[in-house]
Amino acid sequence: MAGRRALITGITGQDGSYLAELLLEKEYEVFGMTRRASTENVSRIQHLVDRLTLLQGDLLDPPSLDAALRSAEPHEVYNLAAQSFVPTSWNQPVLTAEFTAVGVTRLLEAVRAVDPDIRFYQASSSEMFGKVREVPQTEKTPFYPRSPYGVAKTYAHYITVNYRESYGLYAVSGILFNHESPRRGLEFVTRKISDGVARIKLGLADELRLGNLEAERDWGYAGDYVEAMWRMLQQDEAGDYVVATGEPHSVQEFANVAFDHAGLEADRFVKVDPEFLRPAEVDHLVGDAGRARAKLGWEPKTSFRELVELMVAADLERLSAAAERRELA
Repeated sequence: MAGRRALITGITGQDGSYLAELLLEKEYEVFGMTRRASTENVSRIQHLVDRLTLLQGDLLDPPSLDAALRSAEPHEVYNLAAQSFVPTSWNQPVLTAEFTAVGVTRLLEAVRAVDPDIRFYQASSSEMFGKVREVPQTEKTPFYPRSPYGVAKTYAHYITVNYRESYGLYAVSGILFNHESPRRGLEFVTRKISDGVARIKLGLADELRLGNLEAERDWGYAGDYVEAMWRMLQQDEAGDYVVATGEPHSVQEFANVAFDHAGLEADRFVKVDPEFLRPAEVDHLVGDAGRARAKLGWEPKTSFRELVELMVAADLERLSAAAERRELA
């Protein structure tokens, strides 16, 4: 793929960092779009910054999107930028809509104006299914979002479909179910668990407060899922795909495996805190990635247990190293 250029919005996030690694391995020239900030948070891509070109841009500002596209001249655009934390969408529903929904329209408009031959990937979400109409969920399952984030992602999904069908853009949406890694933000429940287990194991905490332990999700490894994103843009025809493992696991199961890996018993340390319950819960998300398997040749490589243990091990290593540095200071 030498000579190909890609622009990734949200490159400093979990998915952006893994996707950048993948594209660099495939000899792409990679550009990343970041928002202007007083301090840049590039920790997830620190090991890549000398191999990337970072451009300033903002999904709220159309001229900056136009400028980023003209500067990068990409063959492929991966839109991973969003207000991506579901609980925050309840506190900031309008801002979530501006970034996660309308921001996609601004970017699609910029693509259409600058170079309609660009191949465009939109990061859709299993949260669009919300109060699920069927189990498992496929590309044809009706959406019933249960949060401002889910509603915004549903708009973004359908506007991508509309630009594909109305203007002939090569525009696709990956309907990704929950995907985690050691690079997941600490505010997300999976990383909250792995970090909490590590802290308890190292004597830095004595309990872990969680919300709905019965909520089930289809959890996969982010490093596996970014390959599906890339494969979607290599097809002859544009289409949308569910990306998932097909295995539901509860928050309780995630916690059990995490504590077990650290040699601890979850029941001794986990406390249910009503503060972390959602106004409207999404109870049973599990995806059918049959279409992605058949047409993209993609399938997950990392098991649920391997994912959980990978995250706990990484947080134990990170916190142990931090403790050692403090002792030496």
